Amino acid sequence: MLNNIIDFLVANRIQVFSIIGSLLLFIFILKLVKRKKLKEEYSLLWLGFGFIFIALSIFKPLLEIVASTLGILYAPAALLLILVLSVFFILIQFSIVISKLAEGNKNLIQEVGILKAELKKLQLHVKEKE
Repeated sequence: MLNNIIDFLVANRIQVFSIIGSLLLFIFILKLVKRKKLKEEYSLLWLGFGFIFIALSIFKPLLEIVASTLGILYAPAALLLILVLSVFFILIQFSIVISKLAEGNKNLIQEVGILKAELKKLQLHVKEKE
């Protein structure tokens, strides 16, 4: 029994590695969300792709179907391609979020500047009345 397990692990090293890596990624993202280090809204894309990696890693025929559909002869290379594309999509999502935050910061800075100028005017006006 133990020899069969060892033979399976040796023969399917890449599959075992991708299953373990996918599970670790999924657990890592869940822990970040639990510790409030990562907001739920940003974790959805990570968890979605993590689930896809787990499914493709466990169900090797599914990965082979995806690879043949993409015209890739070596199925684990398709998993790597999907990993790179998923990171690309996540980076795009974060770029959009950062752009919105930068625009919001610019607007806030402008409003604070206007408020400071108005406050100085009011302080000068009060001093003049005294």
